[in-house]
Amino acid sequence: MTELVTYELNDGIATITLNNGKANALSHDVFEALNAALDRAEEDKAIVILTGQPGMFSGGYDLKEMQKGIDAAMALVKVGSTLTRRLAAFPTPVIAACNGHAIAKGVFVLLSVDYRIGVEGNFKLGLNEVAIGMTMHHAGIEIARHRMPAPYFYRSVVNAEIFNPESATAAGILDEVVAPEQLMERAKAVASQYKQLNMRAHKQTKLKVKAEYLATLDRAIEQDTDKSDLMG
Repeated sequence: MTELVTYELNDGIATITLNNGKANALSHDVFEALNAALDRAEEDKAIVILTGQPGMFSGGYDLKEMQKGIDAAMALVKVGSTLTRRLAAFPTPVIAACNGHAIAKGVFVLLSVDYRIGVEGNFKLGLNEVAIGMTMHHAGIEIARHRMPAPYFYRSVVNAEIFNPESATAAGILDEVVAPEQLMERAKAVASQYKQLNMRAHKQTKLKVKAEYLATLDRAIEQDTDKSDLMG
């Protein structure tokens, strides 16, 4: 059986790779494996590169689980929001190497890490919740508000606009775009640069910078336990 998430440690850099089918869907099992990989990265005090499969970072939540009913959907959203909250406060730098498409929760992961590298190509990145009949959850709104420039925040969250890799950079979803064959080389180069940081200072500064946001996100995650709010 293929591992849903793999972990590879090399010279203080942990590469965590999602591998769950064509869409790299985020299910309870994937989140459990992701958290286990992040536990290992914390133990190893490693800089993290989080990546997916060629052409697909993640298409978001596993729709099979989301469609089991509102209780199942809320449970998965809470686990996912808690994971992105963990990424936002992770003690070492986290770099996303976005291999292609990133939709919905895939974008929220990108919005929660320290640096995001995408690839050139005919790829779609964006928050499609409103387009598929989901009222945006409180945590999603706050994650997007924290990282996206105001005009793009509105276009993305309220209008469900989907971006290509270049416009996703302007929208705050990515930080840079490279050729696909250069993605992992560039991610490792950025990780090597981050080795020069003082990790204690990085962690403490990150928490200080994000203190108000993390408190807001905690409240939003709690608000999302109200059934009337989740589904349109």
